[in-house]
Amino acid sequence: MRLAKAIAHHDKLYHAQDAPEISDAEYDALVRRNAELEAAFPHLVRPDSPSQQVGHEVGASPLSKVPHEVRMASLDNAFSDEEVAEFVARVRRFLALPDDGPLAFTAEDKIDGLSCSLRYENGALVLAATRGDGQVGENVTANVAHIPDIPQQLNGAAPAVFEVRGEVYMEKQAFTALNSRLMAEAKARAEAKGEAFDESSVRRFANPRNAAAGSLRQKDPSVTAARPLRFFAHGWGAASEVPGEGQLEVMQRIAEWGFKVSPDLILCHSFDELVQHYRSIGERRAGLPYDIDGVVYKVDSLALQQRLGFVAKAPRWALARKFPAERAETVLERIDIQVGRTGKLTPVGRLAPVLVGGVTVVNVTLHNRDEIERLGLREGDRIVIQRAGDVIPQVVENLTREIEREPYAFPTHCPECGSEAVAEEGEVDVRCTGGLICRAQQFERLRHFASRGALDIEGLGEKTILEFMELGWLARGPADIFRLHEHRDELIGREGWQDKSVDNLLASIEARRSPDAARLLFGLGIRHVGAVTARDLLKRFHTLPALREAAERAHAGDADALAELTGIEGVGPVVVEALGDFFHEEHNRAVWDDLLSEVTPPEYVVETKASAVSGKTVVFTGKLETMSRDEAKAQAERLGAKAAGSVSAKTDLIVAGPGAGSKLKKAAELGIEVIDEAAWAEIVKNAG
Repeated sequence: MRLAKAIAHHDKLYHAQDAPEISDAEYDALVRRNAELEAAFPHLVRPDSPSQQVGHEVGASPLSKVPHEVRMASLDNAFSDEEVAEFVARVRRFLALPDDGPLAFTAEDKIDGLSCSLRYENGALVLAATRGDGQVGENVTANVAHIPDIPQQLNGAAPAVFEVRGEVYMEKQAFTALNSRLMAEAKARAEAKGEAFDESSVRRFANPRNAAAGSLRQKDPSVTAARPLRFFAHGWGAASEVPGEGQLEVMQRIAEWGFKVSPDLILCHSFDELVQHYRSIGERRAGLPYDIDGVVYKVDSLALQQRLGFVAKAPRWALARKFPAERAETVLERIDIQVGRTGKLTPVGRLAPVLVGGVTVVNVTLHNRDEIERLGLREGDRIVIQRAGDVIPQVVENLTREIEREPYAFPTHCPECGSEAVAEEGEVDVRCTGGLICRAQQFERLRHFASRGALDIEGLGEKTILEFMELGWLARGPADIFRLHEHRDELIGREGWQDKSVDNLLASIEARRSPDAARLLFGLGIRHVGAVTARDLLKRFHTLPALREAAERAHAGDADALAELTGIEGVGPVVVEALGDFFHEEHNRAVWDDLLSEVTPPEYVVETKASAVSGKTVVFTGKLETMSRDEAKAQAERLGAKAAGSVSAKTDLIVAGPGAGSKLKKAAELGIEVIDEAAWAEIVKNAG
């Protein structure tokens, strides 16, 4: 009740009084908390809840199809002053106006976002829809309820029916922060699951427009609620009454109702003023907080708009003057290969410095081997680059590809360690197979090896690993960790190190001399072998040498070994291939043997007890307060249950801690039993 009142209070301050007391992020946190509570306790949802204040009855689901009462038209485009002059002349000819007769146009920047139509009845928002094909759009009513620029109730008197149209967009800074947050969340999820984090697997948005579209068109409104979307109004659709005689006058009334309109919306009375405003916006474009891709001109008089009408799918009375592509010519001086933590070889072009859209560009991503071949790129080529979405530089054309020169030879071996570099079947990315001995990958792999989900070596964090690498004490691989005692006297007295801290670290390392075999396998960071897969493999083979033998046999073409490996639930051809590639590399075998000379993992045996969850599939979600996620999964396995990472129709039980969100909602939809951590502890306690 208190939360609902707080949200209503801040809604009123923001939409009605334009005097917010809290930030957008704090407001979004309130809305997210409300959604989480309602998902966990659906029977307590009140009629006056913030989530119930939108006209959801219009569509069966947030993305159901809805027809537009008035078609959402597109605009004709112009790319030069001459085309704008012809547009003005064409309007005058159609209306039979003299060249010197008065004719006014509105001009405003064209936001690069997703078109949306908002239908208000008696001042209340009842339907929001994307443009779709102009005739039919998608119902996003529940989603726009979380956009602060869209009022749920219009200020003051409004027509019985009025559709406000505009663009849902995301500001540049918010876009950058969103991609960073998605990366951090993906990393946290991987760590919570005890799996290696593969940065290249994270889906990030290419530009703010895509981010806005992807965030708005979500089936789960809580996802939209967590995204920093904004809205600019630029027109209207169906209306029982139009409150004005001109475009500018109506837009001013829409602003009075509580909407944001472009601060660059002005009235122009001549061709020269239209061009001047276009150039003024273009000069300020790079400094705007949001992306724009042009300027829109509209005949101001609504009576003249009515006379002009439409041609095909565009109005005769409007035109979009687009900005030219942000492109420039330069020389590709060098192609460097960067090696990521997972071994991915990424080509980077080093350029003769060139100014593009107000930014000096010296580097450009070349993406992968296939992209270099597609463009026929070689060092020394003269190329055309552009800032994709005005953000990411990319090559769009090779101007000298016809000049005969040797094609660029993409490395077949890692430039850092000399190991083979290969692309897996069906993938375009080439990866170093050196793994444990590749210096470029070594730091992240050592960090992963010592992390909580793997060997959990207390005191061996990122800063310490970097220090020891620089000293040359961690040069060959993870086995060097177990030889750090040889450097005890050298370490004592270094900044931050005293007798006690050194001895504590060495004691933590010694405590891992007999590690759990599955944790050790996971800690090696073999691609596609996460914590769960490592346990599944060891359940079958019990020892690391037996697993290695089977993997090497399968890689050599032994059908029985391949069938044995792929017959393990959760282990498919991709995992088997990754294991085979790992052991096929001589350097990896040397590092493996070196490590097993320092540690002695016991045979991996999972002793199961009869319990209330034997044979069932359990999902842990939210923050567990008395144990780690890995410990919980291990408990489930000991009780004869399978610990899964996602909720499905096969899930039998969900153990939910604080902060559990969408998984609880799905559990409610599927009728899955949900218990808390205390109830799970009772199941563990009562197991036979």
